[in-house]
Amino acid sequence: MFSRSRSIPVAIGAAAVAAVLAGCGAGGDGSGGTAGGAPSSEPAAPAVTRDDALAAMVPATVSQDGRLVFGTDASYPPNEFTAPDGTTIIGLDVDLGTAIAQKLGLTAEFQNSQFSGIIPGIEGARYELGMSSFTINDERIQTVTMVSYFSAGTSLAVAAGNPDGITPDSLCGRSVGVQAGTVQVDDIAARSATCTAAGQPAIQVTELQQQTDVTLALTSNRIVAMLVDSPVAAYAVTTTNGAVEVVGDPWDTAPYGIALAKNQEQFPQAVQAPCRP
Repeated sequence: MFSRSRSIPVAIGAAAVAAVLAGCGAGGDGSGGTAGGAPSSEPAAPAVTRDDALAAMVPATVSQDGRLVFGTDASYPPNEFTAPDGTTIIGLDVDLGTAIAQKLGLTAEFQNSQFSGIIPGIEGARYELGMSSFTINDERIQTVTMVSYFSAGTSLAVAAGNPDGITPDSLCGRSVGVQAGTVQVDDIAARSATCTAAGQPAIQVTELQQQTDVTLALTSNRIVAMLVDSPVAAYAVTTTNGAVEVVGDPWDTAPYGIALAKNQEQFPQAVQAPCRP
């Protein structure tokens, strides 16, 4: 399976760009550190200087129009989402992608897409890169080349106070939300199969196209829990004024990857180079 308003907090956004400039090796569980309320304004991202050697590695078919076109699903805060104007796409991945594009002497252009359509869009040359919190897995690398840049796991989020006492191992018969196309779809399916194999009721899965809708389903009590990438779960706690709580530690921590079409000579190396220490 091709798995996954307020401005991004300075603690996440500025650190993301700094990571690209200094090596792009963001690690940890992807929670973004201490997350507070969104600031009223965000400092300008540091300027990124074109690297002529890296720019020369970009295929002419990509560089000829001066743009680097990214496909992204802008419903996944804080990684990629829309600004209060409803059209501008912002977030951690946007900051990183913009810095990489500048390093290659190009202008980043992020186009909003349904998550499941991004990788097919890369195969069809609609997008030159896909940057939308893609977990690197075996299925994806059969289809596209992936350049790692960040690590995140899956988190369980519930209503504040966890009134139902939910844990990752007590989801049988519960109503749990996931975003369509994400690795959490496979996760919850496997957990549900374990439930039924043990003679317990299946998990009642609510699968929605946008993560923001999954979070809304949780805060409006239509589901009792959601499985979601760890930075998104941590951010939901702040953007719901504490109505959401994360239970336990993330699991299945794995790298995020920037997706590129296969067989593009040095292009993956050009994208990867700014992300190396």
